[in-house]
Amino acid sequence: MAAGVAKDAGGDPLVLVSNRGPVEHTRTSGERTTERGRGGLVTALAGLAGHFDGAVWVCAALSEEDVAVTREHDGAAFDLEGGGPALRVRMVELEPEAQHKFYAIFSNPLLWFIQHYLWDLSDTPDITRREIDAFDNGYAPVNALFADAVAEEVEALGGRATVMLQDYHFYLVAERVRARCPDAFLYHFIHIPWPHPDAWRVLPPGVREALFKGVLGNDVVAFHSGSYARNFLLCCQELLGLRVDLDRHTVDVGDRTVAARWHPISVNPEELEAAAASPAVADHVRRLAKKRREHLVLRVDRADLSKNILRGFRAFDTMLDDHPEMAERVTFLALLQSSREDVDQYVAYMEKIQQLVADVNGKHGTDDWQPIELDLGGDFDHVLAAYKLFDVLVVNAVFDGMNLVAKESVLLNERDGVLALSENTGAFEELGGFAVALHPFDIQQQADAMFAALTMDAQERRSKLEACAAIVRANDIAKWLREQLRDVRRLSERGPKR
Repeated sequence: MAAGVAKDAGGDPLVLVSNRGPVEHTRTSGERTTERGRGGLVTALAGLAGHFDGAVWVCAALSEEDVAVTREHDGAAFDLEGGGPALRVRMVELEPEAQHKFYAIFSNPLLWFIQHYLWDLSDTPDITRREIDAFDNGYAPVNALFADAVAEEVEALGGRATVMLQDYHFYLVAERVRARCPDAFLYHFIHIPWPHPDAWRVLPPGVREALFKGVLGNDVVAFHSGSYARNFLLCCQELLGLRVDLDRHTVDVGDRTVAARWHPISVNPEELEAAAASPAVADHVRRLAKKRREHLVLRVDRADLSKNILRGFRAFDTMLDDHPEMAERVTFLALLQSSREDVDQYVAYMEKIQQLVADVNGKHGTDDWQPIELDLGGDFDHVLAAYKLFDVLVVNAVFDGMNLVAKESVLLNERDGVLALSENTGAFEELGGFAVALHPFDIQQQADAMFAALTMDAQERRSKLEACAAIVRANDIAKWLREQLRDVRRLSERGPKR
């Protein structure tokens, strides 16, 4: 990966910005431990930072021990210990009440639900003093703290740097950084869907316009799919009255031109395959193979409302109703991770999941067979083993920025497994032609698609899986990084932006 990426990175130093950082500090039995940050995005960004000696990563101090480390360095950046290129980390300490308002009230669920089309607009949300206060005294001041930290790092680098902001937590940062550091190149990658203009009308005009004005402080706003980039431009046109060029994918903001781009994120096939070859995974494979039935349907998800888990189980229930001959021949293994347990909607959603699983198992199960096996353990070795053994992988998200489960699974499967993929995922633009399409609100269609996938001709199964795997290998994480950096180089070299 290194050769192409490093060459295309350009000459300016890098400042990365994300809510979750490259490391997490904890204290166990009186000793401080440092672990790599969790999540696919952190892994991908670590690969990016690794190609810049002296890159600075600005992130939140999320644990008590993170805060302790931050205070030990007086809030300044510190060197990340370990091998590889030099990387400095600056953790931003947040006042707990402001952090709660920023994350648990405004970012999640309000922004997340808007951008995934999750609100039931006949009843929710109610925008009250609580939500406005969460913006004014949570989201906005937290963004200001991050912007000031980023600006200080850019100034320490001489005023020129490439700043790469990540995701929906930091829509207000770029405008403030630009005001202090006019020579910085600002690039914001948004990893979740960007909805059509009317979806944003949920927010009061003042809040909505502040968010859009903040995002438009960037030189580039990037997404995982072309449809999200187009939605962004249409929002600028319809909600702000700005001039957009849908052919060039740009929007004019005063005397500046902001570019909308899309680069589908992916995985590192070599690293994934190496992890899947471990003895621990082999042990899980043996256990799963020993207890599996004739067919294995799999889903791997966070317990997030956007993942559409309830409709997936209802579709499986419908398939068993329609095809009683499948009884005791198929198991739906659901490997779920709890998500955002400080948000009421997510706590209620997990309760609904568990109740529905109990209902379906009570309806169809026998003394020695449970149709749905729900596992909340979060063991990644177990996930990798299940990837190898599934016959059908269900990804029926309501909307999803990308969905890396779809990409990981097709690389590792050893049973000519079929990908059953929602048309509303970013991954569908790449893999939809070789998957069984799922329409996420149509229970009967999903049930029929599951059955079709389970009973598909062996050669067709094999050819679909091979095609999906080939696409993922050709469009791996190195390409995702390389194309973004080429964007930065091309656009930053066009001359004065202001």
